[in-house]
Amino acid sequence: MKTLELQLITVGLDDGSQGVFVGMPLISPESSDESGQVENIWFSNVKEVPDSLTMEELMGLIGKQLIDRLATVQ
Repeated sequence: MKTLELQLITVGLDDGSQGVFVGMPLISPESSDESGQVENIWFSNVKEVPDSLTMEELMGLIGKQLIDRLATVQ
């Protein structure tokens, strides 16, 4: 079975609400001592996706959104 590395990030707000974000790991165990300090955080627009979406399809959509974002930032 093909696998994907995923990481969950939970963000808690001061009003007690929480959100969970899913993504590919930013820091590998090999580089965690050398780098990894957060410099910026961006939030995308909220998108509605079909509830039948597989994780692989979801990661493809996220990848496309990142590519589109990078094209507009430059």
